Amino acid sequence: MPDLALERASGCDDGRLVVGIDEAGRGPLAGPVVAAAVILDTARLPKDLAARIDDSKALRPAVRQDLFLRLRDRAHIGVGSASVEEIDRLNVLAASLLAMRRAVAALGVSPHLALVDGNRAPDLPCPVRTVVAGDRISLSIAAASIVAKVTRDGIMAELAQRHPGYGWERNAGYGTAEHRAALIRLGVTPEHRRSFLPVSKLIASKA
Repeated sequence: MPDLALERASGCDDGRLVVGIDEAGRGPLAGPVVAAAVILDTARLPKDLAARIDDSKALRPAVRQDLFLRLRDRAHIGVGSASVEEIDRLNVLAASLLAMRRAVAALGVSPHLALVDGNRAPDLPCPVRTVVAGDRISLSIAAASIVAKVTRDGIMAELAQRHPGYGWERNAGYGTAEHRAALIRLGVTPEHRRSFLPVSKLIASKA
């Protein structure tokens, strides 16, 4: 389970603002990539809330939603995204780093240090420490993974209403059997990532 060891070693208990950053949506065939930046108020973080925060992938949707709502009132949160057009133009990794920069810019405060999930550091106006599997190690990164996932799932549910039939309200744009079958049946939408092979192959086959 993630804890606050990295944050405390970085001085969060002495007033330094340590932000955890994670993203959601690098793998799907459709929709934006979304990043979240979260600064936990470690002095006022309820123990029961801290004990429930985990890597978003390990949590049931209802639990993620509940934690997301509780975190909104107990943390500084910034969210940023990169569009499908930016993903196709830059590549998904660069777009993810761009979304992270936007999430930090949206915080409203200037962190002293960023803990970033993964091994690639975004260009931020503060020192950055990358943490492989950080959402299973750092409580701040795990909280960011929850915020990013819940936010992106909400975006995909809204897009599903505009583009019914692909099951985005269930698969969040990932390449499930349902989604791939709908791509063949209904075609490519403006929300699909044309640089991703299953989509580009379908476009080429229709040309």
